Amino acid sequence: MSGDQKFWDKIADRYAASPVRDPAAYAHTLDRVRAHLRSDHSVLELGAGTGSTAVTLAPEVATICASDLSPAMIEIARGRADAAGLVNMTTAVGAVSAAPDGPFDVVLGMNLFHLLPDLDAALADVAARVCDGGLFISKTPCLGDMEGWKWRLMLLGLPLAQRLGKAPSVVQKYTVLQMDQAVAAAGFEIIETGNFPADPPSHFIVARKRSPVA
Repeated sequence: MSGDQKFWDKIADRYAASPVRDPAAYAHTLDRVRAHLRSDHSVLELGAGTGSTAVTLAPEVATICASDLSPAMIEIARGRADAAGLVNMTTAVGAVSAAPDGPFDVVLGMNLFHLLPDLDAALADVAARVCDGGLFISKTPCLGDMEGWKWRLMLLGLPLAQRLGKAPSVVQKYTVLQMDQAVAAAGFEIIETGNFPADPPSHFIVARKRSPVA
């Protein structure tokens, strides 16, 4: 069991019970995701956590698979899907590289990529799971663009929190520009971006996988 799996398993119940930090930004994000979904889409959500987003979006699509590193998180997600009577939602446990192969019409990754050790490798795993012409939709806190003393103090305290097991072992400080460039370099054409919220920027990207050149 990896250190981060232990961390997320340990906090799963508390995470599931905690309210959404910014309800307006979350609702707007879901609205923008829905704008790109169709009823015949197959969807994979990476880093699905306790399944709130997958359960909310499941009625909009044909199938959705909620995948996460943490078995405890996925157990909660499975319970939420069953409670909602969602017969089109499945679950999977594993790292991004071990997620179901697909290909899928849409791959989602919300609040995930800043917690992974190798962004380019993770995006390559995503690209391998999106069908040609399919969509990759992500949202990533861009800690490299944070402004203000409150956020800087948070970053200063992060190493101590990590040593005490109070934060994930990997927290990357990407900028908005770095995320856009990495997604484009992974073989995607960016078709929509936004920051919800704007400070610190939680960067939303909708990107279409480029079809191979004949």
